[in-house]
Amino acid sequence: MNRSLLLAGGALAALAAVLLRMAAGPPGLGWTLAAWALFAAALWLVRKVPERRLGTLVVAGGIVLAATGLAAPPSSSTDSFRYAWDGRVQAAGISPYDFPPADPALERLRDDWLFPAACGAPALWSLPGGGCTRINRPAEPTIYPPVAQGYFLLVHWLSPEGSRHKALQVGGWAMAVLTLAALCRFAGARRAAYWAWCPAVPIEAVNNAHVDMLGVLLVVAAFAAVRAGRARGALLGAAVAAKLLPATALPGALSGVLAHGVAWRRVLVTVVPAVLVAALSYVPYVLASGAAVVGYLPGYIAEERYDGAGHGNRYGVLRLLLPDSWAPYAAIALLGLVVLLVLRHGDADRPWQGALLVSGSLLLLFTPGYSWYALLVVALTALDGRVEWLGVALAAAVAYTAGPAAPGSLGTPFYAAAALAVLIGWAVRRSHAVEVRP
Repeated sequence: MNRSLLLAGGALAALAAVLLRMAAGPPGLGWTLAAWALFAAALWLVRKVPERRLGTLVVAGGIVLAATGLAAPPSSSTDSFRYAWDGRVQAAGISPYDFPPADPALERLRDDWLFPAACGAPALWSLPGGGCTRINRPAEPTIYPPVAQGYFLLVHWLSPEGSRHKALQVGGWAMAVLTLAALCRFAGARRAAYWAWCPAVPIEAVNNAHVDMLGVLLVVAAFAAVRAGRARGALLGAAVAAKLLPATALPGALSGVLAHGVAWRRVLVTVVPAVLVAALSYVPYVLASGAAVVGYLPGYIAEERYDGAGHGNRYGVLRLLLPDSWAPYAAIALLGLVVLLVLRHGDADRPWQGALLVSGSLLLLFTPGYSWYALLVVALTALDGRVEWLGVALAAAVAYTAGPAAPGSLGTPFYAAAALAVLIGWAVRRSHAVEVRP
């Protein structure tokens, strides 16, 4: 066997051991950096290995690494507890948007897993009037959109009695492997390794079972499994209705529509199915809950300091360059410019390239402190091959494990370094394109 493959296999074995330790969590900054260093080492070791010899290592490594997330309960996020609760509430015939978990009207649905009798653990949330729960923000209604809610209900129906968090983790693992299969078939083993071996996948998609994985799978299916047209638009609409962040992939699907006037047919066959699928997914919940289907979204925007009332740990890179009060407006303006560039100059034959530019730029401009938001960037990087964008996912991981991504914390310099890496990558590729131009 090729020596590089053996060394890469050793790096992946070490990565698996680190991931198992992280799953037992919560993962600290040292373990996070170690995992990413081993990931980078494995990619470096196979850089000259012929692609035809990489397939087995990429697929087997991806399956095994993703499975490390199944080894323990969620290590650093309580979001999946809300997913399980939303599924249970819907199975009882109640809209998850109507009542928060703390509402006495849902008391009959509580059990000792999500509402333990002993309230001494620090990860538990207090209930108004006494008691505690594993569900975060128990006094607030759900924030998750309807396709996500359908997934939560499906997992609840399929879950054996007493499976608790495990069914959602298995669902995350299955979706991660399906995404890997699609990437291998469409982008090849070398690029698929960016997804298969990335530490964010076993930790966030599987161990913490974030529903972002559903949105990622739908986006990858939209770009890799179908051609431009109604099917792609429908899949992107479903992705947006699973987690709003995949809306950043829509400009990519419309790459170049402004190049020679507006390509109205492509706009219509993409946007109309996307809007219809997203809108139709809301219909049963709107009929049941009315305007309450917005859930906790307005409260979340205010809580995360995206509402202009204060900046908190957001806009970290821009705040290094601009006055704090300018940062939100600069972020919106720059993101709008990126979208316009994709619509005007994007490559219609490589729509994932524009989607990566928009989704990655969003994270660099707004510097969220949640590492699972970067799962979409990792998948799009695998589709496109511009490895420098993986720095955005690393920055998000550091921001989450080290603390808020604000000036003075490690999150901000890592996001700044990721932005610099992206700019350098762009400059190098542009220079190379000029040199080879006849």
